[in-house]
Amino acid sequence: MTVSAGYIDFVKDLFAPFGEITVRRMFGGAGVYCDGRIFAIIGDDDLWFKTDEETRSAFLAAGLPPFTYETKDGEKGVMNYYAPPDDILDDAEALRRWTGLALAAATRGPKPKKKSVSGKNTKAPATSAQKAVKRPIVRRRTVRRKAARSS
Repeated sequence: MTVSAGYIDFVKDLFAPFGEITVRRMFGGAGVYCDGRIFAIIGDDDLWFKTDEETRSAFLAAGLPPFTYETKDGEKGVMNYYAPPDDILDDAEALRRWTGLALAAATRGPKPKKKSVSGKNTKAPATSAQKAVKRPIVRRRTVRRKAARSS
C-alpha cells in the first residue's frame, strides 16, 4: 500500500478549498487531515473517506465499498472509511457533498490530541511532592558525600 508524492499533491490541491490540508504517511499509506482532523486515508493512490453511524448509510446506498485490509492472521479487516464516487473529480457539487460527509464524521469523532513543540503529547508538570517521591534516597546521599569530599 504505497502512496506516490504526485497523488499526495493532487489530494492537497483537491481539498484545499475546505481548509488547511495536511497529509501524514502512516502504515504504508497516508492520512489526510483538514484543520487537524483526519477525514480521509490514501492507500495505493486510492482515496477513502471517513464515515460514522450518521454518514455510513449514504456510502452504502451509493454502493461504495469500504476500505479493507488483511490482518496478520489472514483475516479480512474493515475500517470506517469508504471509497468516494468517481464523479467527485468532475463535479464540484459532488465533491462538496461527499467531502462534507467525511468532514462531518471527522468532526464528530474524538478531538485531536494536542502536541508539544517536540511532537510528544504534553503532560502536566510534576509537583515538587511527586518529584521528591521519584528521586531515590541513595542518590541524595551520594550527592552529599561528594559535597563533603570537595570541602
